[in-house]
Amino acid sequence: MKTLNERLNRLKNELEIRKARIMIIGLGSVGNYLLDYLVSTGDETVEICVVGRNAEKMQSDVNIVRVSALIRGKNRTEITVIGGVDLNDVVAVSEAIKEYKPDFIVNSSRAYPGLKYGSISWKNIRAYGIWTPLAIKYTRNIMLAYEQTDSDAIVINTSYSDAVNPWLKSAGMAYPDFGSGNINHLVPRIKFAVAEKLGIKDYWNIDVTFAVAHFHDVVISKEGHTEGMDMLLDLRYNGQKLSVDQKQIFSLCAIPMPVDAKRNMMNASSNFEIIEALLASVREQKKTKIHCPGAFGELGGYPVIVDGTGEKVRAYICEDYFDLVSMRKTNKESIYLDGVEDVRDGTLIYTDELLNKVRDAFGINLMKKVAFDQIESTASFLINQIIKKNL
Repeated sequence: MKTLNERLNRLKNELEIRKARIMIIGLGSVGNYLLDYLVSTGDETVEICVVGRNAEKMQSDVNIVRVSALIRGKNRTEITVIGGVDLNDVVAVSEAIKEYKPDFIVNSSRAYPGLKYGSISWKNIRAYGIWTPLAIKYTRNIMLAYEQTDSDAIVINTSYSDAVNPWLKSAGMAYPDFGSGNINHLVPRIKFAVAEKLGIKDYWNIDVTFAVAHFHDVVISKEGHTEGMDMLLDLRYNGQKLSVDQKQIFSLCAIPMPVDAKRNMMNASSNFEIIEALLASVREQKKTKIHCPGAFGELGGYPVIVDGTGEKVRAYICEDYFDLVSMRKTNKESIYLDGVEDVRDGTLIYTDELLNKVRDAFGINLMKKVAFDQIESTASFLINQIIKKNL
């Protein structure tokens, strides 16, 4: 696996003579929203491929996006459908990647579709990390296929990247370059809150730099507090640092939102933001800051700079306001509250607190450590013993 910067610079050279190719694996609600957003840019220099099991259903979804976008005068994008691809079948995924040769791969698949896992876990155990084996199940297969094809694509994972990306990295495997969602969902809420508190009209010009893991995306978004943890948060407007009370800002971040699939508009938007930032860096020599979970295989969420202004394109974790050691510490403390004690040597380690909560809430004993070769069996255990019994 080449470094991310090597692949970005290869892409920069390639896109001087051809279109960018984006592959979306899994066309559920996240994939459909993302497809719509990408087509709605009216960008003639982008091609899209959607991959999944049911070609007929995917083609139907593609058709409504294509027609709707053309009604708005936006559709200038060629879309290819590759069906018959079961994500349990690494060979089938490999063949799809070999056939299309994507520059970007977006994993928007789910091992148990149609359910927000948090609808079960948050009210019972206030932790999402329990679902990590489910989140990694298809991501692992996609990255195995990625390795088999020697792909140079940039990979974005939508499934609990805070722990999934570092789990793959710690196992010595290829791992997604970026994660979408989670920390990214908090940044707009913070901008709205700061604007409300300080009376700033152009809230989009508030600059946020933030580092934290998934637990705080949920607790701040739902409840407006940090569970007593100090946050690494820097706020600026017109280049000037803003001094505001963090507790007041986070209390204003608890904005009511739907709990159904409409929430996935945010995750799709996060994917869209990453793709747009990367394309702008290689095609327009722009510099952008984004916030990503699991970036560079790190545990938790980080601010990331994508810089195309120099001779070479570079992507790196932003340390302008917080050093990497501090960000890693905060992320580890945050994801601990989500039930993940650590990810190392190819093994996911749950917290003792999570094990006790699961025993009390669901009457089952969860193993303390999940080795890489136990992903499949643990995912099945979670589906059969928790999900199906608590729907």
